[in-house]
Amino acid sequence: MSKILIVLSDYDNDPSEVAIPWKEWTKLGHKITFATPNGKKSVLDQRMISGEGLGPCKFLLKANKRAINCYESLITEKNYSLPIGYDQITPSEYDALYIPGGHAPGVRSFLESEKLKEVILYFFNANRPVAAICHGPLLVARTIDPKTNKSVLFGRKTTALLKNQELTAWALTRSFLGDYYRTYKIPVEDEILSVLEKKGHFLRGPAAIFRDDPKHLGRGFCFQDGNYLSARWPGDLHNMVNSFDNMLKA
Repeated sequence: MSKILIVLSDYDNDPSEVAIPWKEWTKLGHKITFATPNGKKSVLDQRMISGEGLGPCKFLLKANKRAINCYESLITEKNYSLPIGYDQITPSEYDALYIPGGHAPGVRSFLESEKLKEVILYFFNANRPVAAICHGPLLVARTIDPKTNKSVLFGRKTTALLKNQELTAWALTRSFLGDYYRTYKIPVEDEILSVLEKKGHFLRGPAAIFRDDPKHLGRGFCFQDGNYLSARWPGDLHNMVNSFDNMLKA
C-alpha cells in the first residue's frame, strides 16, 4: 500500500480525473490524502457532471456513467470532505503525488500555486512517483528547478491535453460558453513545448477518440519517463491508473 497525495483546486477540477483514480487506487489498497488551498472541500466542475450548458455536445464532453458513479461515491467520503491545506503538506509523508486537470476558470490559481510547485520539486528531487493528466502537466512544466533554472520537465518526455483537443472543445462551445474551454490564451500543449529540451519530447500519442475502461486499456495513452507519468484527457484515465499502480509496486 502506498500513500498518494492528490492536490486539488478550490473548485473546477475535472470530476472524472479526480474520482476515477481515487476509486481505483482505493480499491487497490492505496491510501489517499486530498489537499486544497485552504483545507476546504473542493467543488469539482459541476458542468462536467450535469452537462448543463454544453448544448448538442453534452454527451460527447461530459463525464460518462462510470465517472459519475465514482464521483457520487467520492463526495460521501470523509477524506475528500476533510482535506488538508496546502500549507499542511509535508511531502516526505507521501509515497506519490497525483495532479489532476480541469479547464474551467477555477483551476487557474491551482495551476499557478507556488506552494504546489515546491511540492512537485520535492517529489522530482526525491525521485518519488508523480502522475499528471490533462492540465496537470502544465503545473509540472511551470515548476522550475533552481539548480538548473529550467523546468523539471526539461530533458524529459511528457504528454498533456493536446492542442487539437483543447481548441476543438472550445470551437464547439464558444458560441454559448465563451472561453470556458480556454483556461489560458496559450494552449496547454504550446506552453509545455516552450519549456522542453526538444519539441519531440512532447508526445501526442494515438488518436484520442474513445475513452478507455478497465477492459479496454489500449484505448488510453500515457507515458512514463522515470518517476513521472503523464496522460492527456479523461479517456486515458484507466490506462494511467493502472500504469501508476505498477510504478508504485515497482
